[in-house]
Amino acid sequence: MPQSSFSTSFRVTWVDTDAAGVVHYSNYFRFFERAEEEFYRHLGFDFTNFREMGLWFPRVEAFCQYKKPARYGDLLVVEVGVEELKEKSAKLNFKVMKKENADLLALGHLVIVAVDKQTEHATRIPVDIATKLRLFMKQIL
Repeated sequence: MPQSSFSTSFRVTWVDTDAAGVVHYSNYFRFFERAEEEFYRHLGFDFTNFREMGLWFPRVEAFCQYKKPARYGDLLVVEVGVEELKEKSAKLNFKVMKKENADLLALGHLVIVAVDKQTEHATRIPVDIATKLRLFMKQIL
């Protein structure tokens, strides 16, 4: 049965913030990747598995729209969903919210491409991975 999204939560640390105690804009991309890694782990694989398969998954597009600031100590919830799944690429959506009150803090996406490490060319996403990603195809945004 398709699920709309996967979510994980973590607290904003000091290193995530600027001098004003607000999360630096660039760190939202780190939050996306952290949530992406947990999402893969939830699906039963991780970046070590990709490496063992001879694959890389570089980002070819990254986007973030900031709605409200996150601050030091905030507990965040990051939702991950799959907006688009193609033969060699996937577009993952991210929604960052403050857990305390469900305030929407940021929306974003990453487009990732499966690349063969030896040839350095785009390659087909393995069927077992694509099958698991397809379960999260409902757009979350």
